[in-house]
Amino acid sequence: MTAWQQWLQHPERSRVRNAFFQIHLWVGAGAAGYILLVSISGSVIVYRNELSRRFSIEWLVNLHENLLAGASGRLVNGIGAIFVTSLCLTGAIIWWPGVKNWRRSLTVNWRANFARINWDLHSALGFWCFLFILLWGVSGTYFSFPRLFDALFILDPADHFTDQGLFWLSRLHFGRFGWFTEVVWSLLGFVPAVLAFTGVFICCRRMIYKKPSNPNTQSD
Repeated sequence: MTAWQQWLQHPERSRVRNAFFQIHLWVGAGAAGYILLVSISGSVIVYRNELSRRFSIEWLVNLHENLLAGASGRLVNGIGAIFVTSLCLTGAIIWWPGVKNWRRSLTVNWRANFARINWDLHSALGFWCFLFILLWGVSGTYFSFPRLFDALFILDPADHFTDQGLFWLSRLHFGRFGWFTEVVWSLLGFVPAVLAFTGVFICCRRMIYKKPSNPNTQSD
């Protein structure tokens, strides 16, 4: 069996896939608290304009943007955003469960035991919300480390596409295009928090019971 055939049929046997799984597992466990914090605070400040008419939410905004620590907090926030981006990319690689099981990884079997539901929820939410979470990871990195994106201006001498791209990247981060997108962004903003919780559960269960990295070998 070639490496490609192994990836299609039995990805759990791939050393490359298992290496990415370890990266995803431990980066996710290490960044879980951070992700939980920015996920919940980000969902709330989607309604920043509306809430500011009745409440002072400067503290919450400062928490989300700078972790209440000024420039140092913004630096940590940028590193956290890079972690989120890496979790998206590694998660996309390890999500593939094989030709026979890929449909199963798109849904949640709510009649299964808690461990199975937890895994299904992590896998399905990660798949369906991949683009949103990647968007937040990349845009969060841009807000903290804008100079990392200077290379885009080299590729675009006229700066037109780069300026527009970065402008829309910033706008899409907050989703303030009307009441509908605000509702969607606010609800989806909780997804990283759910992924953080389910990911930590998977990590702890793996450490305690030494479960294999392939979700399809877990018992139902």
